[in-house]
Amino acid sequence: MIQGIGAAAGVAFGKAFVLPHWELDLPDSEIDAVDLAKEFERLYEGIRTSKDEIEYIKNEFKEMVGDEESHIFDAHLAILEDPVFMNEIQGLIERQYKAAEVAVKEAIDHFVSMFDLLDDEYMKERALDIKDVGNRLLKHLLGAPEVTLPSDTQPYILVAKELSPSQLAHLNPSHVLGIVTMAGGKTSHSAIMARAIGIPLVSGIENRLEKPIQTGEFLVLDGDEGHLYINPNQMILDRYKAIRDEQRKKKEQLQLLSTVEAVTKDGSYFHLAANMNSLKELDMALGNGAEGVGLFRTEFLYMDRSTFPTENEQFEVYRQVAEKAGDSSVVIRTLDIGGDKQLDYFSLPEEENPVLGYRAIRISLDRTELFQTQLTAILRASSYGNVKIMYPMISSVDEIHQANEILKRSMADLDRRGISYNPHIKVGIMIEVPAAVTIADLLAEESDFFSIGTNDLVQYVLAVDRMNEQIAHMYHPFHPAVLRMLRSTVEAAKQAGIPVSVCGELAGDERAVPLWLKLGVQDLSMSPLSLLKVKHRVLNTNSEEAKKEATACFKLRTSAEVEERLTNFAERNSFLTDGNGKDISAS
Repeated sequence: MIQGIGAAAGVAFGKAFVLPHWELDLPDSEIDAVDLAKEFERLYEGIRTSKDEIEYIKNEFKEMVGDEESHIFDAHLAILEDPVFMNEIQGLIERQYKAAEVAVKEAIDHFVSMFDLLDDEYMKERALDIKDVGNRLLKHLLGAPEVTLPSDTQPYILVAKELSPSQLAHLNPSHVLGIVTMAGGKTSHSAIMARAIGIPLVSGIENRLEKPIQTGEFLVLDGDEGHLYINPNQMILDRYKAIRDEQRKKKEQLQLLSTVEAVTKDGSYFHLAANMNSLKELDMALGNGAEGVGLFRTEFLYMDRSTFPTENEQFEVYRQVAEKAGDSSVVIRTLDIGGDKQLDYFSLPEEENPVLGYRAIRISLDRTELFQTQLTAILRASSYGNVKIMYPMISSVDEIHQANEILKRSMADLDRRGISYNPHIKVGIMIEVPAAVTIADLLAEESDFFSIGTNDLVQYVLAVDRMNEQIAHMYHPFHPAVLRMLRSTVEAAKQAGIPVSVCGELAGDERAVPLWLKLGVQDLSMSPLSLLKVKHRVLNTNSEEAKKEATACFKLRTSAEVEERLTNFAERNSFLTDGNGKDISAS
């Protein structure tokens, strides 16, 4: 057995396909001074072609897994626009008369070596991104063909020295059973992408192999534990077959719960809705038993285009979501860009700290014409279903007043045009920043409902950017400070008599169910993939016992203590029930 790093969960076994290395054939002579302009033109053409390819790959990958993970390719585009990287290449061409491909290769090697010398896993992983982007540019300069993966053979386990995000985006999950890489770790972009598309991955085995893996050898990999077996004996194979079959069986059993109500053993009901980025996700969510849309992120309508979407373009999407959801509510969040979400055609100012800067409701209240267009489209869709409006990143009463004034203008515009809408549409806000929690009682007087955005709330409360892998280990949703923020917000909503829901990753964490029972939160909105797991946990929970556990958690002093207690409670009853008390895990 070879111990690697379990970078993406799951078990896989099958024959290996070893991705061949691409050998460079670079010119070894200097170019003539008269050819400098030609080399720069070749470089710029290669950059343009590389950018077009990356944009195409990004869009393809977004179709598979949604918007958030596809932002990995924004980092690749940024490398091709990075002045330090490009100046290094241009300097080698201009001052040392290097051919464009030689300059690119030397610049890649320079920055990769520099990052590899740092005692920092995050920077080492970013070196892989530079190599990926640089190699793409090199291939265009040299006219080298892409290494293609077999698609007409039996499914295989892909083995590579390192697998770039660009290569991984082209993988067909039906052909690739699992992935083994010599380099990389849990924080690499490739690992993030593998987890997103559900392919098991074991990485970091290069120095642990006695000899190279050969195409055709039989492999067993365990992406949970990081174990890799080469040509294992029958006993090991049988053990992992049993593990795989158990994983598949549990997935099938969970699907049986899609039509079951989320009710605890002693009758406490939960309303489980879905977070969505696109129309395509709605079918998956409804298939997993979602009771409506608790958070419809509208950003995807504005991305991957050259102009802002029109009122009619937005209306058509919102209408389709409302009609598909039927009587269930659809909470549409107004545009939330800025921070880590940028639009190419909307030139946002460069900021020292964009997460604390010009973003979300702040942009909408500044660009009122843009905001009014979106609100008008949402209002029009409200005639076709149970549509609600939600403002993001609210931190003051003034912001609600200003937003509602623009909403009134949209209503007046529709009245003049004779277009129907729901004049009593519910308007709520997201609680995402500590300021909103502190004045939640005041905000509740101005709102029809609250939705606690746990992803942003946790990072603002703890001052931890969860996308920064250097400090991501400090991002603790079960931190006592976060629990107190949740409690304070819910209490303010209850005092005002308005409903409160929770969305984000914490809502989709099945271990948090006792917290919601204790706080009296019944509405949760989460990724479609989390719905059945959370429903299973609800069905296996006694609310009175869970409330006692949560009471104890609110008295604990560290994140680790809270997480351990909730994890242990969740593991005590892990059988699957059909909602009527029958254990379906034995069937």
